[in-house]
Amino acid sequence: MLNNKLHNIIIETIITKVFYFLNAFLILFFVSCENDIKKINLITSKNLYPDESAKNIEIIKTNSGKIVYKLSAPEIQVFGKSEKPYTLFPKGLTMLTYNNYPKIESSFSAEYAKYYENEKLWEARNNVEATNNKGEKINTEQLFRDETKKIIYSNKFTRITSADGIFYGEKGFEADENFTKWKLKNIKNSTVNIKDE
Repeated sequence: MLNNKLHNIIIETIITKVFYFLNAFLILFFVSCENDIKKINLITSKNLYPDESAKNIEIIKTNSGKIVYKLSAPEIQVFGKSEKPYTLFPKGLTMLTYNNYPKIESSFSAEYAKYYENEKLWEARNNVEATNNKGEKINTEQLFRDETKKIIYSNKFTRITSADGIFYGEKGFEADENFTKWKLKNIKNSTVNIKDE
């Protein structure tokens, strides 16, 4: 009888241990499955497809009925549900600003551009060109515009053409957002125009 009780206790102990082991295993299994599912969802929801898209767009901003700027692009894609929401211009864009329409104050163009909404940051790439009202022109392969700091900058090779000459910045440039004051980084092989008195 004692052996029977001991035998039952041992069996109950084994069953309890097996139960706890299986329970722990199932919890780990489902947690790992849940993580895998989360990872899969995260990977598959990287917004391979935009929430909104349009072709041949033109956006016009006005202030008191006057045109302030005009943006045109062959294609626009909005990824609003992305972890870092952004608007993509995969085929580039052209932007014109006006002080007194139709007189152009400045122009900007690039073959590719991206706007990060939360950061208020523009990134433009490939044949980036910008001009200001003084006729100064920037050419570079990558340019950023930080709307919060009100600056534009690049860390890539940059050429600035002005009435004073052609200047090259091996490591880019920094300027105010209107490109009225600028400085090049690591100036190389520049050409200065000398005016006759």
